[in-house]
Amino acid sequence: MKSTPLSLIAGVVALAAVTGFAALNAPGDAAPAQAKAAARLPVERSSLLCPAPSSSDLAATTYTSFTPAGKSDGEAGVAELKPAAALTAEEAADPDPGKDKKAVAEADKAVIALKEPGKPAGAETSKSDAPALVGTATGRLAPGWTAQQTTAVTVGAARGVLGATCTGPGTDFWFPGASTSKARQDYVHLTNPDDSAAVADIELYGPEGPLKSEVGDGITVPAHSSVPMLISTLTTEAVEDVAVHVTTRSGRVGALVRAADDTAGSDWIAPSVDPTGTLVLPGIPADATSVQLVAFAPGEDDADVKVQLLGKNAAFAPAGNDTLHIKSKMTAAIDLRDVTRGEPGSLRLTPVDARRATPIVAALRVVRGTKSGREVAFIPATGPVGERASVADNRARGSVLSLTAPGATAKVKVTASAGSGGGEPAVKTYTVKGGTTLAVTPPVPSGLKGTYALTVETESGGPVHAARTLSLPEGGVQMFTVQTLADDGGTVAVPTARQDLSLLDD
Repeated sequence: MKSTPLSLIAGVVALAAVTGFAALNAPGDAAPAQAKAAARLPVERSSLLCPAPSSSDLAATTYTSFTPAGKSDGEAGVAELKPAAALTAEEAADPDPGKDKKAVAEADKAVIALKEPGKPAGAETSKSDAPALVGTATGRLAPGWTAQQTTAVTVGAARGVLGATCTGPGTDFWFPGASTSKARQDYVHLTNPDDSAAVADIELYGPEGPLKSEVGDGITVPAHSSVPMLISTLTTEAVEDVAVHVTTRSGRVGALVRAADDTAGSDWIAPSVDPTGTLVLPGIPADATSVQLVAFAPGEDDADVKVQLLGKNAAFAPAGNDTLHIKSKMTAAIDLRDVTRGEPGSLRLTPVDARRATPIVAALRVVRGTKSGREVAFIPATGPVGERASVADNRARGSVLSLTAPGATAKVKVTASAGSGGGEPAVKTYTVKGGTTLAVTPPVPSGLKGTYALTVETESGGPVHAARTLSLPEGGVQMFTVQTLADDGGTVAVPTARQDLSLLDD
C-alpha cells in the first residue's frame, strides 16, 4: 500500500508558496506534462549590509532606507539596520569566542528603522568610528528594500563624496578598478550578517596576472561583525590597476571596496555584475574629464571586446579604442580620456566574435574637474533595471538620472517618492532611444522636505540600464558619487503547487 502523509504534502505546499523553490509531485512520479506558469509573489524577507562609512573625524554620513510602495498586502513587517562590531584584521583572526559575544551585544539598537513603504527614513552620524550596519526587512517592507549610505569628507586625503548602495550578502564578488599603488589607500570591507563566522578569501589580479599574496586566504569574519582589509598589505607588488575577487569558503559576507586617491579624492567601488560576455556601464557624467576602463577575464580564455559609447544621439566607438584585448586572468585598462566630450554617455562592451562571448567583469574610474579640483567616482558594470529598481538619498538639487537602452527603444516610468520629512510623490515617463543614453533631472516630490527615493520601472521595449549621479559641490570641487540601479528582486517566481489526493489510500 502506497501512502504519502498529509503533513508532508502540506509542508511542501507551504515551502513552494514562500520560497518559489519547491513544486509538489508524488514521490517517484514524473512531472506533469504541462505545468502551469509560475506566479510571481512578493518576497517576504530581505537582507542588507552597509560598510563602516569613514575613519575621518571630518566625515558626515547620511543613511537613507527605502522600500517602494508595492503590491504586497501582507503583514506590516520591520526593516531595521543595526550596528555590526568593528574588528581589525588581527582581532578577526583571534579565535576568542568573546569577539562574537561582543558583536551581538553591540547590535541591539537600530540605527535606522523604516516605518512604511513609499516613504524613506533617514539617520545621520559624524562619528569617526561609526560601525558597519546589518539589517533585515520583512513583510510589506521586504520587496525592493534598499538603503543608501552617503558620506561627505571636505578636507584631507579622503576628501570627497563617498556613496554606497548597501548590498545583500553573498559568496562571490568582483571589483575591477582597485589599486595597490602608493597613491591609493583601498580597503576591502567584509561584513558578516549571520550568527556563525564566515571565512573569506581575497585574490588580486594585475596586468601580469595574479599578485603574490599569503595573507589574503582564510580571513575570518566573526558573526555580526565587519573587517576592513587594506589591499596593499595583502601583496608586496604595487600595481595601478587591480581586479579584486572576494569569495567565501563558509558563510556569507557583504563586500565593498573603499578607494582613496591622493590626487583625486575617494569613493566606494561596488561589485561588478557577474562575469558575462556583454556588459553595460551606465551614467558617465557629461563633464567627465577622465574616464578609465578596467576589465578582467576570469576564465581560461582571452577576451576580445568591442568598446562603444552610447551617447546622447547614437552609439559610436571611441577613437583609437574601439576594441580591447583582455588576457585570461590578467587585468586590462584603457584611458578613454574625456570620451563623452560634454555629453552624457554609457559604455557597452560586446564580444568581437559573437560566437566567442568570453565572460568578463568591468568598471569605470571617472574623474570630474582638474588639478586640485579633481574628484573620482566608480561605475561598475550592472544589470538592467528589469521590472523595478530604486535608489535612495536624492536631494532637492544635485541628482541626475542616466537611462541607457543598449538594444531596442524602451519606455520607463520614474517615480519620485514622498520625502523623508514630507512631500507628495511625483511621476514622469521617459522614452529612451535604442543605442543611446538619456540623462535627465529626475522629478522631485512637491513640497519636498528631507530626502527622497527614485524608482525606475520598465514599461515597454528593450532592457534599460540606469545610474544616478549625486553631486554635492564643496569649496569649488564638484564632489560626486554614482550609484547604478539593478532589478530589486522584489518578487519571486512560485510554481503552482498541486495536491493529488488520489495518492492517498484509506
